Amino acid sequence: MTRNNYPALVGTFVITAGLLGGGAWYLSKTAPGLLGNGNSTNNPSAIAPQSEMQLTLLGDTFSGYSTFRNAAFQTALADTGLTLAYGDEFDQAARAAALGTGEADIIVTTLDQYLQQQPQGTIVGLIDRTVGADAVVLNTPKYPSLTSLIELTPLLQQTQSQGLSLKIAFAGDTPSEYLALVLDTKFDAFNLADFEVVRVADASEAWALMQDPDENVAIAVLWEPFVAQAQQQGYTVVLSSNDAPNSIVDVIVASERLAQSRPEVISALLENYYRHIDANVRDASQLQTQIAEDGALSTADAGAVLQGIDFFTAAEAQAWMTDGTLQRRIEAIAAVLVLSGRMNDLPSNPEALFADTYLRESAQNTQTLIDLVRADNPELAERLAGSTEQTLSIPAVTAAEVQAAPDIGNLEVQGKVEFGTGSAQLTGGGQQTLQGLVTEIQEFNPETVAVRVIGHTSRTGAADLNQQLSQQRAQVVVDFLRSQGIQHNIVAEGKGFYLPLSGVDPTDSAQQRTEIRLVRVN
Repeated sequence: MTRNNYPALVGTFVITAGLLGGGAWYLSKTAPGLLGNGNSTNNPSAIAPQSEMQLTLLGDTFSGYSTFRNAAFQTALADTGLTLAYGDEFDQAARAAALGTGEADIIVTTLDQYLQQQPQGTIVGLIDRTVGADAVVLNTPKYPSLTSLIELTPLLQQTQSQGLSLKIAFAGDTPSEYLALVLDTKFDAFNLADFEVVRVADASEAWALMQDPDENVAIAVLWEPFVAQAQQQGYTVVLSSNDAPNSIVDVIVASERLAQSRPEVISALLENYYRHIDANVRDASQLQTQIAEDGALSTADAGAVLQGIDFFTAAEAQAWMTDGTLQRRIEAIAAVLVLSGRMNDLPSNPEALFADTYLRESAQNTQTLIDLVRADNPELAERLAGSTEQTLSIPAVTAAEVQAAPDIGNLEVQGKVEFGTGSAQLTGGGQQTLQGLVTEIQEFNPETVAVRVIGHTSRTGAADLNQQLSQQRAQVVVDFLRSQGIQHNIVAEGKGFYLPLSGVDPTDSAQQRTEIRLVRVN
């Protein structure tokens, strides 16, 4: 799904919504499956109209949650016999605990926080994934050489020699902290322990610290609109949630108590929610206004926020839950949390953490709409359906353009990319290492990230032979990665023994290495 406003598509959507009427599009007090007494033989799970039920939902001020705070949404929900009390709870542990104590019926949170906090609740819906709204920003104005993660090592050494420390600032227990953990676990030049970590309450504070000339903040992890402001002022965005798609996913979690006692209430909430989303996402100007009013933002800042958030429709949320996508995201995110010490073990049964049961009616409503508009407006139908396997638009770039592209950093290689002595033949261990790297590379967006495979040798033998061997080995790695399904632009580069590791004897076998460097191409 995009964040553009397509007037023709919106017009078709509104017309179709009108055709569907209150029974299928707008929930009325006689909508089947939502109202009536709880003992009705026709509808045993309906919500009783004579006793309005209030749900307590805890979240925070994130713009992606603005629908739950929206007056029009809450009015539509009240028409079905439900009222929603929304509360901000910025302490993620307390938010999760509230499900177990009965202080909350529903929470909205990120998938990584759900895995860390392990609340007594089940994921029943998906809200959004960020596609650039969160980003790692380097303080290039203060440290002009700092344009990639590769430049961190010499900068750290220089700063430490002066008896100083570099700082990294981010809002704790938010997607910002999770992106910092991604850096820590996936890039070999970044070690969170090398920095003085400054946890703040909001990205605005991290952005203010980065701009303070008296603070040695080399890195800040920000969200919009501060990411756009940083770019405009010459700071370097080294990695965003658009470069690591699906790494930050917001979810709806229902308490076990509510799921067991009133499952129909969860379904009713989701039906209302996804109808509102289906309408607003198709009309970007309406959603932009909602976000601006909700966050007291300018129209331009609200637009920047909206460009970085991709909202799920009910059909797409159900697809994620049923085709294995959500399970794979849980496993990938949990791996980062385990490697960073935030979790002890991977979930033993990840598919038990979510259930599509509660949004089936919502997904069917969306599918009905899709079927109605498909013939006249297939583009709108496709947008309503969403897709877990979206068509990629990988830029056509030359090897020279990849080599000249801005560096992000070198991936941490778990194991060794080994070759036979004096040969370009991968060993069994080398192939196993590369198979692990395939999974790591696939976590990054091939539309924005390309790969440089850089081969090095030790200073043993003739220079021209070493140059040729390093190029051959790099090409073998490229060919292997492509054979394993890597879609990214990827090029091989041989450096011979001309770029030795510092502090290591040039003839040492440790100089024989392969760098897997990510660069930004779009």
